[in-house]
Amino acid sequence: MGVENLLPEFLRVIPYSTIFIMLLAFAISLVTMLLNRKFVDRRLISEWQKEIEKWNAEKELAKRTGDKKLMARVKKHEVQIMQMRAKISGQQTKTTLVTFVPLLVMWWALTYFYGLEPVAFIPLLWQKTPLSFFYWYLICSLFFNFVLSRVFNVEMGLGARM
Repeated sequence: MGVENLLPEFLRVIPYSTIFIMLLAFAISLVTMLLNRKFVDRRLISEWQKEIEKWNAEKELAKRTGDKKLMARVKKHEVQIMQMRAKISGQQTKTTLVTFVPLLVMWWALTYFYGLEPVAFIPLLWQKTPLSFFYWYLICSLFFNFVLSRVFNVEMGLGARM
């Protein structure tokens, strides 16, 4: 049984392909968001980011004013700040470690299933513009990630929203 037979044939036809990929993007965004909320300590990240911002401000002030004592104090905390940055990166990587391989397999299978055939149309410059799986999934995923990050109050990028 090949990859092309994993899904029913009607899912290759618009509007079914359009709706299926939209629902898939929603489901994946929702699961990723929930995993992110469960595994990532947002409060801790927020605290660390505030400390890093404070340190960056002190560092800029020391550079601007030429204050050697302040620069010495900034340098003294540099290792601690680098460790905080590494911990933030580690926290943010947790969800990626859980979801990367399954998403990669799913992406490969669906790219093979749909190929470059249009799965959706969008109005662009007063005409119907076809979109392949790649572009339609990307648009849907970005949209649902944005909406769900607001709903769940979770920042998917580098920042932490509290």
